[in-house]
Amino acid sequence: MPGRELVCTCEDVTRSDVEKAIQHGHTDMESVKRYTGFGTGICQGRGCMSQVAGLLHRQGAPAERLFPTTPRSPLQPTELGQLAVGGELPPLFPGPQAPATLPPPSMPPAPVALEPLPERAEVVIIGGGIMGLATAYHLAKNGITDVVVLERAYINSGASGRNGGGIREQWSTEQNVLLMNESIRICSEFAVELGINVWLRQGGYLFVTNKPEQMAAIERNVALQNRLGVPTRILKPQEATQIVPDLNTQDLLGACYNPDDGTLFPWPFLWGYANGAKAKGAKIITFTAVTGIDIEAGRVTGVVTERGRIKCNLIINAAAAWAPEIGRLAGVTFPNKPERHEILVTESLKPFLKPLVSELGTGLYFSQSGRGEIVGGLGDPEEPEGVEMRSSLRFAVRMSRALVNRIPRLAHVKVLRQWAGCYDRTPDGNPILGYVDEVKGFFQVHGFVGHGFMMAPAVSKYVGLYLAKGQEHSIFKDNRAARFKEAGTNRAETLIIG
Repeated sequence: MPGRELVCTCEDVTRSDVEKAIQHGHTDMESVKRYTGFGTGICQGRGCMSQVAGLLHRQGAPAERLFPTTPRSPLQPTELGQLAVGGELPPLFPGPQAPATLPPPSMPPAPVALEPLPERAEVVIIGGGIMGLATAYHLAKNGITDVVVLERAYINSGASGRNGGGIREQWSTEQNVLLMNESIRICSEFAVELGINVWLRQGGYLFVTNKPEQMAAIERNVALQNRLGVPTRILKPQEATQIVPDLNTQDLLGACYNPDDGTLFPWPFLWGYANGAKAKGAKIITFTAVTGIDIEAGRVTGVVTERGRIKCNLIINAAAAWAPEIGRLAGVTFPNKPERHEILVTESLKPFLKPLVSELGTGLYFSQSGRGEIVGGLGDPEEPEGVEMRSSLRFAVRMSRALVNRIPRLAHVKVLRQWAGCYDRTPDGNPILGYVDEVKGFFQVHGFVGHGFMMAPAVSKYVGLYLAKGQEHSIFKDNRAARFKEAGTNRAETLIIG
């Protein structure tokens, strides 16, 4: 069977998988990788990249446009214990790019043929990440099908395709607990509704801490979550080892655990919403950056792109880390700040880790994927603001030290690769949702820090109902952009990790 010819033996990607990606319009190496998963195993593309390039070339892609997939450090698999050696930390390098509109250095060129821009659409969504795609799906589902999603690169190129895939009900505010309760329910039905497996695994979230103030926060948060029906429970350090036997608890004061939390695979999550939106009539146009917004008499009338103009009645800003830049095109200022956060992934191990583990205070988090890899990240308090998606040695060292400290047996496990994405951070850790006062027809869906990915199912559902049918929801009143100019804003969300 020619179609079963393996192209990537690490990830079981076949020739037919690559050909299907090409048929769907993916004619560059990086977006084919994000569609099929080739090159993400232990060989890091060394054994399959040339075969994929050959298939693309035979389908009409010129040889000079077949850029390799983005290189991921380390250069070769390296043990966590080697990276975790003592001494001074490496400097913060590379530093953030400026201005924020610059693409990541690895962004491939646009395909040879791009879908033409329509002259007009009822709604234009700027940003083809999870929030933009899910919003397009729910608008179309509720009857607004004349929707165009504009993505500056390829699907899965931004933060949505670069995150750790965690989904959790454990939050410090009532609104977020309830939103995530609904999001998890939607995720559990995702394969039925949208016909794609997102590999949802509800192994729980285990939060641990060695700081008294964090332990007090855990007790407050668990009381709130229990009141709202979430089965989180507080654990003593020794009880936590019943869930993660390899956990180093010598310095821990306590933990909390909710078995309903879990993880899913980000890439098919985006493709599910993208395909669902297109099936209902929405258009998704990639490699098309927005360069301007037309405004007449205080109302948006169109979007200007590097390839032309689309007239429209409503613009939805779902551009995540680039949302403030889009706001400035309309003369609106937002307080969001982009901030690099990095992740690494190890070689596959026999399954031993059921929950996602997070260390409050340091921001460390890690889980084991369905393929057996350890996937995790760790924020850096010294990371400056700015759009930056290159990797740093500093992160690899800090992450390795933290991971080996918490699970000592991982010292001899090899890191395969690391990557970075941007948090879209607001002052209070909550999103910016709804219309703005300055310009009519300019709707915001951004500022989710690092949790927009997991909240997208519920938030996009309510955005669709609100814009298509006028159904109100408290998230639009509570998360207005104007709140930052008013006294007595919402309680800040404090349970943010990474």
